[in-house]
Amino acid sequence: MSEARVSDALDLFSPLPLKERLFVRARLFSAPLAALAKRCPDGTVLDVGCGHGALIALLAVDHPDRKILGIDPDERKIAWAKSGPGRLPNVSLRRATIDDLVPEMESCFDAVVVADVLYLLPVEQWGDFVAGCRRLLKPSGSLLIKEAEANGSWKHFKCLAQEQVMVRLLGRTQSSGGLSLKPRQFTEGLLRQNGFAVREVVDLSRGYTTPHVLFLARPS
Repeated sequence: MSEARVSDALDLFSPLPLKERLFVRARLFSAPLAALAKRCPDGTVLDVGCGHGALIALLAVDHPDRKILGIDPDERKIAWAKSGPGRLPNVSLRRATIDDLVPEMESCFDAVVVADVLYLLPVEQWGDFVAGCRRLLKPSGSLLIKEAEANGSWKHFKCLAQEQVMVRLLGRTQSSGGLSLKPRQFTEGLLRQNGFAVREVVDLSRGYTTPHVLFLARPS
């Protein structure tokens, strides 16, 4: 994805207060969201845990053929997203969770994208979360999950320490009782157990201080 598109995405957040604009900029440059957006198909897309809408901005810029719904349980972040990419005609936003959309929007989406959400949930809820994503996808749809993996590296431990600060001390991210990383093999197995065929696992950690991994899967 070109630097121009990232710049265009950032421009969408110009109405936000400086503190929030800086947060979005840090998000865009500390995580490979552009790589995720590049692999996302067109059509109807659901962004789960959309936050301020950084990924939505990348998905929507120059892609009027995508219809994007962003959901997040944090009302503050939905408000920021509405003031940013939510102004685009192909973007809609709701304060909601996966459970809120099922069964209302079952089999509605060509793609479901999830960036850095699973680690905020208790591990025992990961399976239900993935199963909910499958119900929302069309039979030919794609699930794209970007998470940090537990690999025992310094990046792994740095990521955990950073998230402790963001969640526990600063309250910039809302946890649902989780805050743990898992090896990529665990997540691959979880996807298969919940009706997905894993098509690709992409290591995106190079150039970042977090062990980013992208999982691409389809209903099996």
